[in-house]
Amino acid sequence: MPAADKNAKLADVAGAAEGAQAEGGILAFTREQELSAYRAMLLIRRFEEKAGQMYGMGLVGGFCHLYIGQEAVVVGARMSAKSTDQFITGYRDHGHMLACGMEPRRVMAELTGRRGGYSKGKGGSMHMFSREKNFYGGHGIVGAPAPLGVGLAFADLYRGDGSVSLTFFGDGAANQGQVYESFNMAELWKLPIVFIVENNRYAMGTSVERSSAQSNFSMRGTAFNIPGRQIDGMDVRAVAAAAREALDWCRAGKGPFLIEAQTYRYRGHSMSDPAKYRSKEEVQRVREEHDPIEQVRARLLAGGIGEDELKQIDAAVRRIVSEAADFATNDPEPDPSELWTDVVL
Repeated sequence: MPAADKNAKLADVAGAAEGAQAEGGILAFTREQELSAYRAMLLIRRFEEKAGQMYGMGLVGGFCHLYIGQEAVVVGARMSAKSTDQFITGYRDHGHMLACGMEPRRVMAELTGRRGGYSKGKGGSMHMFSREKNFYGGHGIVGAPAPLGVGLAFADLYRGDGSVSLTFFGDGAANQGQVYESFNMAELWKLPIVFIVENNRYAMGTSVERSSAQSNFSMRGTAFNIPGRQIDGMDVRAVAAAAREALDWCRAGKGPFLIEAQTYRYRGHSMSDPAKYRSKEEVQRVREEHDPIEQVRARLLAGGIGEDELKQIDAAVRRIVSEAADFATNDPEPDPSELWTDVVL
C-alpha cells in the first residue's frame, strides 16, 4: 500500500462510529472504534507537537495555532459523518485537515511554504483546503466559517444529495455578528448545517466568563429556533453521539443544529502566546484528569489491549509525522512564477 494510502487510512475516520449504540449521551464504541479514535487523535497530537517544534526552529512562517487538547472534537464529529459531508473551520485547523484524511506531509509542507503543500506553499497554516476530501478551510478571519458554512449547506440543499455542512468555530468567534446572521439564514431556509462551537475557554487570552454574557453557547441559537446541545468535548464518544443526533436532524430536513463542545487547549492561542492568563496548575489538572487521548487509552487497556500494541500505534504515528517533517523541509520552495497563479484580478 502506498504511503499516502496508509496515511489516509490512519487519519480519515468518516463513518467509523456507524453502528455504535448510544448510552447516556455517549456512543458505546467497539474495540475497533476505540482504536480508530485513538489512532486519529494521536496522529493530530503528534503532528501538532512536531509543528510546534518546527515553528521554534524557524521553519514555519506566519501564524501557527495548535490543536493540542481539542482532538476529540473533530475526530468525534468525523466518526459520525459521511465522507461526502463538508468540513470548514477557523485558523486552528490542522487537526480538522488530518481527521478528513488529508496527507500529513502535504499539510506540513504548506506550513513550511513548500510547493508540495495543499496551497502550493502560498497559504500557510490558516489557508489550505482539499476539494477531494471535502475540507473547505482553514480561515483566518474570526467567525468566517459560519457564513461560508451556510453557503456550503445551501449548495447541499440545492443539490438534494443528503450532504451536511459541519461548521466549526471557537467561543470567541461565537460573539461575532456574522454568526447570528448565519443562524438566521440557516433556520429560515432549513439548511443542513451543524454549527459546532469549540469552547476552549479562552478567546485569545480572554476567558469566557469575562467576554460572554451567555456562556452556555448551546443556547445561542434559541432565538432562531435552532436546537442545541452542550457536551463534553474531551470525550470523543460524547462528541460522536451529539454529532450523530445533529446529522440525523439535518438529513431529515429539519434545518440547522448547534453543538457546544466544551474542550481545552494546552498551548497558547498561537505559538507567540505565552498563555500567562491562566495558571500552569489549571493546564496540568486538565491534562491529568480529562485528556481526550488518555481517556481512550485507559479504556483500551481496561478492555484487554496490551501496552505493546499501543506503543506500536504510537511508533507508527511518529514515523508518519517524521516522514511528513522530512518532506516539508526538503521539498522545493514554490517557483516565483507561482505569485501570479490562482489570483483573481
